[in-house]
Amino acid sequence: MTFAERLKTIRKDCNMTQRDVYSILNISPNGYASYEQGRTEPNIEMIKRLCKIFDVSADYLLGMDSFEYNETRSSEE
Repeated sequence: MTFAERLKTIRKDCNMTQRDVYSILNISPNGYASYEQGRTEPNIEMIKRLCKIFDVSADYLLGMDSFEYNETRSSEE
């Protein structure tokens, strides 16, 4: 799974819209959409912020690990 696919999947799993996320991040709608479409990738600071929003590790978000490390979400699945 690519970063873009994983980001979109995590966002949907958290029942958030793109608008929810780009509003929290204080970036443009196109800026966030470009992450989910794979046109651009976020810098390290933005990755940290995305990890906090979705309560996942950077390793998981970047596809380096298949486990979320979120006990609450994992126990619900």
